[in-house]
Amino acid sequence: MTETVPTRVQLALNVDDVDAAVAFYSAMFGVEPAKRRPGYANFAIATPPLKLVLLENKDAAERLNHLGVEMTSVDDVDAQQTRLGGVGLVSTDERGTTCCYAKQDKFWVEGAPDGERWEFYTVLADSPTFFADVEAAESGTCCGDGDAAVATSTPTTTCC
Repeated sequence: MTETVPTRVQLALNVDDVDAAVAFYSAMFGVEPAKRRPGYANFAIATPPLKLVLLENKDAAERLNHLGVEMTSVDDVDAQQTRLGGVGLVSTDERGTTCCYAKQDKFWVEGAPDGERWEFYTVLADSPTFFADVEAAESGTCCGDGDAAVATSTPTTTCC
């Protein structure tokens, strides 16, 4: 099997004030956000290779939203899912989903010893909306199962 190489590790954080967080992380990493929307920002940092996602979520019990690995293509996502399944890790598919202002193909690995959720994904296209449609926004779920990742119709969520 061909080795797949992630473009960067993703760290998604719940923040109280996205504007203050953007100012801090812009100064810390010396870059501006790659994408900015109300209550949401993401940074594509070259050094160190990191996708930093900031989700305004004042009531979040945890600062860590989730972890992820951004892949370069759907083939790379599929190869990782196959590899991880081969070593006994269970995954949940989300193909053609829209969340966090992007259409994505991805899967989630759960069951880490301390409960972390890992998202392996590739971005297919930019989206003008946080969710794909009104029904998804009203259901309050995004990025995995509804219990682990709850979202509201605004981008102040616990989502990717």
